[in-house]
Amino acid sequence: MADTIDPARADDAPLASSKHPSAAVEAATDNLVDAPNEGAETLIGRTVTINRPRAELYAYWRDLTRLPTFMENVEQVEMLDDKRSRWVVKAPGGKTVAWTSIITEEVDGEMIAWASEDGADVPNSGRIDFRDAQGDRGTIVTATILYDPPAGIIGKVIAKMFQREPAIQARRDLRRFKQLMETGEIATGARSRAQMEEGKN
Repeated sequence: MADTIDPARADDAPLASSKHPSAAVEAATDNLVDAPNEGAETLIGRTVTINRPRAELYAYWRDLTRLPTFMENVEQVEMLDDKRSRWVVKAPGGKTVAWTSIITEEVDGEMIAWASEDGADVPNSGRIDFRDAQGDRGTIVTATILYDPPAGIIGKVIAKMFQREPAIQARRDLRRFKQLMETGEIATGARSRAQMEEGKN
């Protein structure tokens, strides 16, 4: 019997932490991201608290061309119009993947939701939420991403080996976003041999 999420018993925990993963993916597809992508398989969610005002964080993120400043695998985001953007992202083996994304919903200062258009190398959709932390501790930023990894489960394993799997990268990118917003710079460690061979900065 398929997993189900009973709305009457649901709490406010992120869908990505659900004990019913298949139902969580369906709920995200139907209710959270409201995206047209068919067959997306993997739901991830990451949260970080950043000691900066919500409006400031939202404004920085909403200028999508600035996302490569802290998303280490995003090579370029080009705005095509106010809602549509072209993404070029690093992939394992020195390759890149690309897609056009459209903002499907936004609430100023609170939330941005997106979905890739048909034909994306990696179909994906998701949302980024900004909400005030209690006790004047800044802003809680939550990223929820639904994606269909290339080549199914084998693609996920290969991507994880190269540290390109989105669940790993989402955690790192949010941590880098926190560093950038709180200190004005991102701490960088020594580059590994694999990074140098791969040509990462």
